[in-house]
Amino acid sequence: MSVLLYRLGHFAYARPWYVIAGWLAVVAAVVALLAVNPVKLSNEVRIDGTSAQEVIDDLAKSLPDASGGQGMLVFRAQNGTRVDGEDSRAALIAAVDAVYRHDHVIDARKVLADELSKGEKSPLLRAQAVVAEAAGQPTGGKVPLPLLQDGRPVPGVIVSADGSTALMQFQFDEQTYELPSGTIDSTVEAAQQQADRAHLDVLPSAAMLEIPEIVGVGEIVGIVVAAIVLLVTLGSVVAAGLPLIIALVGVTVGVGGAFTLSTVFEIHSLTAVLALMLGLAVGIDYALFIVNRQRRLILDTGLDAHEATGRAIGTAGSAVFFAGSTVIIALAGLLVVGITLLSTMALAAAVTIAITVLLALTLLPALLGLVKERICSVRTRRTVQQQANAARTRGARWGSHLVRHKYPALTAAFLIPLVLALPALDMRMGLPSGASYNPDTAQRQSYEEVSESFGPGYNGPLMLVARSSDSGRPLTPAALAAVVSELKDTEGATSFSLAGMNTAGSVAVLSLIPGEGPNDDGTKDLVTSVRDKSREIRETRGVAIGVTGFTALAIDVSDRLRDVLPLYVATVLGLSLIVLLLVFRSVVVPVMATLGFLLSIAATFGVTTAVFQWGWLQALFGLDASAPVVSLLPIIVTGVLYGLAMDYQVFLVTSMREARMHGADPLDATVSGFARANAVVIAAATIMVSVFAGFIFNAQPMIKQAGFALAAGILIDAFVIRMTFIPATMALAREKAWWLPVWLDRLLPDLDVEGDKLAQRIPLAHPAASQQHATAQKT
Repeated sequence: MSVLLYRLGHFAYARPWYVIAGWLAVVAAVVALLAVNPVKLSNEVRIDGTSAQEVIDDLAKSLPDASGGQGMLVFRAQNGTRVDGEDSRAALIAAVDAVYRHDHVIDARKVLADELSKGEKSPLLRAQAVVAEAAGQPTGGKVPLPLLQDGRPVPGVIVSADGSTALMQFQFDEQTYELPSGTIDSTVEAAQQQADRAHLDVLPSAAMLEIPEIVGVGEIVGIVVAAIVLLVTLGSVVAAGLPLIIALVGVTVGVGGAFTLSTVFEIHSLTAVLALMLGLAVGIDYALFIVNRQRRLILDTGLDAHEATGRAIGTAGSAVFFAGSTVIIALAGLLVVGITLLSTMALAAAVTIAITVLLALTLLPALLGLVKERICSVRTRRTVQQQANAARTRGARWGSHLVRHKYPALTAAFLIPLVLALPALDMRMGLPSGASYNPDTAQRQSYEEVSESFGPGYNGPLMLVARSSDSGRPLTPAALAAVVSELKDTEGATSFSLAGMNTAGSVAVLSLIPGEGPNDDGTKDLVTSVRDKSREIRETRGVAIGVTGFTALAIDVSDRLRDVLPLYVATVLGLSLIVLLLVFRSVVVPVMATLGFLLSIAATFGVTTAVFQWGWLQALFGLDASAPVVSLLPIIVTGVLYGLAMDYQVFLVTSMREARMHGADPLDATVSGFARANAVVIAAATIMVSVFAGFIFNAQPMIKQAGFALAAGILIDAFVIRMTFIPATMALAREKAWWLPVWLDRLLPDLDVEGDKLAQRIPLAHPAASQQHATAQKT
């Protein structure tokens, strides 16, 4: 492996324009495809095979008008006036009219008019009457009033009991992610233009959020911080710029390539963000590791830039290859979960990582071939050498301290993650709602206004789809009335209404308003109770009832992910242990690495729960929203963090193994290997934390939590586990750390990650310089 990569690095350095032209052609092809195929992203959380998703899919076939995206607007009066008062009613009705007339919005008024024209033959009107009678008055919350126009209620609009707020609920003719870009924003603007006549505030719900910006101010700040860290670490603008170029080209090709397929496959916005986060972070880190090794070869052994580049690709490039492989394996493991959303997310991120590794092994040496000796100019050599020596001295001191005090270090590195993990025992999972946004957003204000004026349940109504057990037989009004009568006394249910019915009268959609918010335990208990009662109703009434809606979907998503998480973790750990076994040729090292990861992931979940669910220290991160942990987060963070943690394991422990194979005793190998690798690992971890932390300031709660969890996880894993726990355990294990059964040693291929075969087959070009350096190091 090392010899092959050495030759690849030599070739790219000697013929840079061939390699650069090839990658420019790839970038041009991606840009051209994006110009032809506009990007189409989704915000839908779809989990096939769940009960709530099956209800939605069936409804799309039997009653398409009820399967489109949900819209909800809150109209709020100012200065204590009523939204339906004399001064405001006309503007409110005009705003409602503007929404119903807007493109892609289903006009409930026309639907009602069509049903009224049928008279007594309308199954919808007959069913509405009996359902309303059976449901009676709401059993909790504040009873809303209809908005009247010419003495008749305006469909889809209700007014709060105190008259301060009006709530409009409507449907688009397609799912929100399928709507043309700008449709949601223009719908809100149309309502706002009319509402401004009476100084009414218009607040869209969280369901009416357009696709969030992928790159914002926070993300740019994170990249700037990464650039500063590179400059400090490498001491040269030229050297610092190369990792940034590799990362940017990587995300252009990887994320851009995923975007080109968005018209064929559904690409969730989180898929793009995850690929972007990982592409930037690992692109910078992998290039940093190789450039740092090349410069060390120049400074320590006196090699010229060409030879140093080949050897850096052969040695550090091997470590990058296998580090990237662990990340790809961890991401590819998501395919065993069998969830389309996670599969596309994993594939997009894994392909981006693979492209980034390939760029680091080909484009980076080509760029170094253009820079040549300027990568470490005479003017900067003294400063860089002084900084490197200082870093090695600090690393050697800390490594020696850990070796001497291995038991206290192990205890601290073990207990700190365990303490941080305690809040995870109370972790609740759910999907983002309006309560997940910061107070200055319209989504949060809409959520709170609805909760205060109508009741928290209006923020997440449940959708009950009723159909006859006998296929094709129409539902009778009496059967619907009986269903409502049996369900209305369920604890947590406040009101029922008929939301829609197909023309054949065989499928009816009931709206159930819970007494609590979408992510509250009471609402989840209500969903469970309704599903339990539905089995009895099917047997006694001959009516099948499916439950869907935000809360039902969140429950099903959480249950499904919780069930598949053990399988996923077992698959990833098994595959990655094999890779680590091949890389380190040790049984103990992979086991220690995995144990350390389990500590860091538990601590990550605990910290994330404390910040987002309990609200601790939110002011430090500019947050002010307590909400459950996003259901998708544990499985995504587990996969991503495992791969990245193994990156640092590979970078750090390969240096220790290299020292051991060169004759150092186990303790000296641990200290000297740590001294050589600690600075670049610290820089790489700082860069990753900076990039991930930039996404904490994204408006989307799901992206916000993912950015925080990955930043916190890297911080804990790099500094507590890899920089403390691993050296201490290596010191404790001593020679046993490198133990491998003889029979297994014969079976395993020698991957030569440290470059021993390279050193034997292609000796150093300047052995004298190398010998002088080795002598200086001993003295």
